[in-house]
Amino acid sequence: MIQRPVPWNYYQNVVTSSYSYVWWNWSGWEKEIDWMALQGVNLPLAFTGQEAIWQKVFMDFNISKDELNDFFGGPAFLAWARMGNLHGWGGPLSQNWLDQQLNLQKQILSRMSELGMVPVLPSFSGNVPEALKKIHPSANITRLGDWNTVDGNPKWCCTYLLDPSDPLFVEIGEAFVRKQIKEYGDVTDIYNCDTFNENSPPSNDTTYISMLGAAVYRAMSQGDKDAVWLMQGWLFYSDSAFWKPPQMKALLHSVPVGKMIVLDLFADVKPIWETSAQFYGTPYVWCLLHNFGGNIEMYGVLDAISSGPVDARISDNSTMVGVGMCMEGIEHNPVVYELMSEMAFRSEKVLVAEWLKAYSRRRYGKTVRQVEAAWEILYHTIYNCTDGIADHNTDFIVKFPDWDPSTISAPSFGKQEKMLLPFHLSPSRRFLSQATGSDFPQAHLWYSTRFVVDALELFLHAGNHLKESLPFRYDLVDLTRQVLSKLANKVYVDAMTAFQQKDAKALHLHSQKFLQLIKDIDLLLACDDNFLLGTWLESAKALAATPSEMRQYEWNARTQVTMWYDTNRTAQSKLHDYANKFWSGLLEDYYLPRASSYFSYLTKSLRENKKFELEEWRKDWISYSNKWQSETQIYAVKAKGDALEIAKTLYKNYFG
Repeated sequence: MIQRPVPWNYYQNVVTSSYSYVWWNWSGWEKEIDWMALQGVNLPLAFTGQEAIWQKVFMDFNISKDELNDFFGGPAFLAWARMGNLHGWGGPLSQNWLDQQLNLQKQILSRMSELGMVPVLPSFSGNVPEALKKIHPSANITRLGDWNTVDGNPKWCCTYLLDPSDPLFVEIGEAFVRKQIKEYGDVTDIYNCDTFNENSPPSNDTTYISMLGAAVYRAMSQGDKDAVWLMQGWLFYSDSAFWKPPQMKALLHSVPVGKMIVLDLFADVKPIWETSAQFYGTPYVWCLLHNFGGNIEMYGVLDAISSGPVDARISDNSTMVGVGMCMEGIEHNPVVYELMSEMAFRSEKVLVAEWLKAYSRRRYGKTVRQVEAAWEILYHTIYNCTDGIADHNTDFIVKFPDWDPSTISAPSFGKQEKMLLPFHLSPSRRFLSQATGSDFPQAHLWYSTRFVVDALELFLHAGNHLKESLPFRYDLVDLTRQVLSKLANKVYVDAMTAFQQKDAKALHLHSQKFLQLIKDIDLLLACDDNFLLGTWLESAKALAATPSEMRQYEWNARTQVTMWYDTNRTAQSKLHDYANKFWSGLLEDYYLPRASSYFSYLTKSLRENKKFELEEWRKDWISYSNKWQSETQIYAVKAKGDALEIAKTLYKNYFG
């Protein structure tokens, strides 16, 4: 018998519901909850279906269904509508969607409870529809500023926040908690609320902050007398200029002792517990954030995972009560989540090198020497990111730079690479992959790609022993993709250098190689069911009850992984490519035309000896993207091709 060293194992981020779960039906959720149980998760977020509860609550406050149409976001953007970042974008929500999601939530909660989990339900954070201001003109409702629209467009931006100091706040908050209990039964006492996430209070006066915190908690506790407030600690990192020690203490101590749990959300890279005297005595959960936007990139810090939770738990006056996984999107980097979920049961630090040998044997079903050697390399390179940079995938294929290369000179890519020796990174050199002192686009690179190419070669040698293993195929495809996408970054820099040197022949050579890499990676990704655009789009359409719903859901699905948010004729969305994906279909039909048209404009500039027409390219590209977002072309949902043979061919072509 193994006793958990800490009671709680938390799971999910408030945006996972949009980046990963948005199109799931019960069969997907049933598998996911089984997986959670097998990993020992006992404190999962349960955010599905809350719009149906809000509809009932706000209608009790005399707001009509029509007035709520502009309040809720579309299915793929609900997480940000819930946080008050946007409204209406991708909407409106049909009654079919609301009812279907509420029924799904009841199934989710029932199974979580059956398996001994304590679900975390949402609570009221102050985000209200515009109509409430008309009904209650004297209420303390403020309009928030713009969040990432291109023109400050009030159609999507600038939502309304009811101040927690207003009596109406407690009234609505209590009604929401009670309505959930009426619908779901008494399934939990733990509620999430992030009123101040990326939204600072109007005053830094500690008495005022304390009063706000007390009001937020009162809204929960009047609906459920045993309520515990679970809060993301992200604000203490992202808005550290506002949340100094006095303000942190005021918020954390504004609720009764033991009635708040903080998620140390980014503890794998920027632990707050170390610099805040254990959150000033407040219980907290040590969390792995790891992923942004559901991007697909091999990345991690295995040493931090294997030791961080143990260091936190045995530290003096520790208030740590759990571990957690708070990735924005799931379904990538299985090794990271396998190790992290084990930390819920481990009392001592893990020797990662030994653990990886056992991991590869369990994962592939047998011991293969070459694979063990490959994982040893991956541990010291890809899975040893110590530069402190939050890893959004910025590879140029999926996050193509929007800039004029004639204005800034390119850095030497080779020089940068030589500095990044994987087995002994000196602290003074950790930031070299980013710090060039210019605005030349930088893809995140924290390891020597040469060693990772060696790891891929070892994987290929092991292929004949393991080709029947599906986990091996997934890892082989993912590793080949990683190696080729990093090569593409170098090729891109070579193309930009050629343009700056007015070398049309070299520009043609490098740009054609970049485009060929996109085609080759697309072909590779098509070999595995886990890397297909079609799966995402078809699961969205499957939830629709009418043809117009089907078009709306497909537009939501296509938009989230591409432009994300609004554009105008000459400006891409500020969030474009935030949720980029390496998916077959998306590379061929979206990323390839983008790079191709950009290189055409560069070539034209050299041929005609004219300035690069950046704005004209932007107009063309934005027009193409908006059209693609509204298209209905069907993409494959089943893999085709022999992953091992294709990976071998690509290795030979590029590194042979």
